[in-house]
Amino acid sequence: MDFTQVLGWIATILFSIMLIPQIVKTIKVKDTKGVSLLLFVTYLIANVIALIYAYLITQPPLIFKYLLGIITAEIYIIIFLLYYKRKE
Repeated sequence: MDFTQVLGWIATILFSIMLIPQIVKTIKVKDTKGVSLLLFVTYLIANVIALIYAYLITQPPLIFKYLLGIITAEIYIIIFLLYYKRKE
């Protein structure tokens, strides 16, 4: 594995886990105040489109990244809706 591949995988991992701190914080405080649902919906849509692209150009690291992005975005949206509804 050359240096560019290492950089690519590092970026893939970081992009894939970037929502996890927000997920953990929301679960801990049980509050979605100050968090934009639109951000996560947009992130989900972008990852779905990018996944299709990555599949069409046969790029396994990108496929992995976008799949993880979709999963984390879906998890956060579910958590957001659960805690948002509790406030009402």
